Amino acid sequence: MADIPLSPQPLSRIRIVLVSTQHPGNIGAAARAMHNMGLSNLVLVNPRHFPDEQATAMASGAQALLESAQVVQTLDEAVADCAWVVAVSARPRHLGDEPLTPWNMAARAVAMPAPNTVALVFGCERTGLTNEELERCNATTRIDANPEYSSLNLAQAVQVMVYELRKAALPEVPSVALKLGHPWYAPPSAEEMERLYEHLERVLRMTGFLNPDNPRVLMRRLRVLFNRAQPDRNELNMLRGILSSVESPKVRTKRSHKTGTRTHQFEEK
Repeated sequence: MADIPLSPQPLSRIRIVLVSTQHPGNIGAAARAMHNMGLSNLVLVNPRHFPDEQATAMASGAQALLESAQVVQTLDEAVADCAWVVAVSARPRHLGDEPLTPWNMAARAVAMPAPNTVALVFGCERTGLTNEELERCNATTRIDANPEYSSLNLAQAVQVMVYELRKAALPEVPSVALKLGHPWYAPPSAEEMERLYEHLERVLRMTGFLNPDNPRVLMRRLRVLFNRAQPDRNELNMLRGILSSVESPKVRTKRSHKTGTRTHQFEEK
């Protein structure tokens, strides 16, 4: 079996369990969904066809995860070492607690302390999980789909759940934090904003757009606009550049497509 890198904690402690899967393509597509979201622990309970070429084809880059999947005969074997077992089921139940939302399930799953393992259990495509299989689980979760057509493909359901798990496991808004750490996206200082307002007022006076008899009304509204927009330092420099081009229009040189010669174009003042 090929080795695959373990996912960062806590996703490496999440196990996806597929019970009695009938179509091998769904196994491969589920493995792909897991790999997309950084999960690597897949257990198959009594699959109809596995290994299978269709599973490999549908894995599409997640073949290593597929090859490392464990195959067992019963759900009890699949979850024996798990501290929390959650069934994914659309079937209404008259006994037990209300199903967790996928995001609440994910939050609880990733909060489970190490080294405890959490299992997320999916039933077969045609019948879902049986009552006996549901009784082996500590909780249930349900995807709140369109009540007029709530049937999801197995791999689609896996994708929804593993996405929620990844969201819960990642630090909050990491991409925004990364962006704000770059000097281009740093917020400008109050002094830099004042220079923008002075520059803007000077250009608006020059073009005649600003009423010299009552300049403060317009400038006050523009301050409100920029305070709401909160431009970063890169955007501020771009605005200052636009104002400078109005003050001193630049001569542009354009290469002719027909002759290859250069022609001069002047911006109107």
